[in-house]
Amino acid sequence: MIKINEIFFSIQGESSYMGHPTVFVRTSGCHLRCTYCDTKYAYHEGTSLSVPDIIEKIKSFKSNFVCITGGEPLLQKDIFELSKQLCDFNYNVSLETSGDIDCAGLDLRVRKIIDVKTPDSGAAGAFEQKNLMFADVNSEFKFVICSEKDFDWAEKFCKDNALFEKTNVLYSPSYGVISENWLAKKILSQQSNARLQLQLHKYIWSPHERGV
Repeated sequence: MIKINEIFFSIQGESSYMGHPTVFVRTSGCHLRCTYCDTKYAYHEGTSLSVPDIIEKIKSFKSNFVCITGGEPLLQKDIFELSKQLCDFNYNVSLETSGDIDCAGLDLRVRKIIDVKTPDSGAAGAFEQKNLMFADVNSEFKFVICSEKDFDWAEKFCKDNALFEKTNVLYSPSYGVISENWLAKKILSQQSNARLQLQLHKYIWSPHERGV
């Protein structure tokens, strides 16, 4: 059983899958309290569902893309079986994780979107170093930038761990805290190899919309 906050159909707003119509499976529960969290309602609220029930709900939407998000999905052991079965059904599966839980149990076909918490995130130091082994073509490392200090820290982290050479690195401006224009100019002026990522869903939906 997995405690699920919601399952919904919308446009993927982040990662290299940005723009694809996607079924989102949002799990309930998170052990971190990031300053920029926009899904606080998923901290506790949810209903326990079996893996077959979740898959049946996903099948009701006509999409080949499924994103497992949270909360923190990896807090629940049955997520590993769910993601495996979805891959067996030939879905393009991505999973968004806070980065401080070992991803080793995930099916290798799952695209891992691994957050690296910056100093101003409120969860600095919450990163599992073992996840650096997944710096490959099927993983993406995301940094939410809240300040110039965060930018400099992220650049050093990426260079120290050779992430730019190994994997996709995404820099996202903390929505409403720093501007997209500032971050774009910063990436260019510092000749960073990071990819600018905007939260597309925040630009196409109003605060009360989510999609279908």
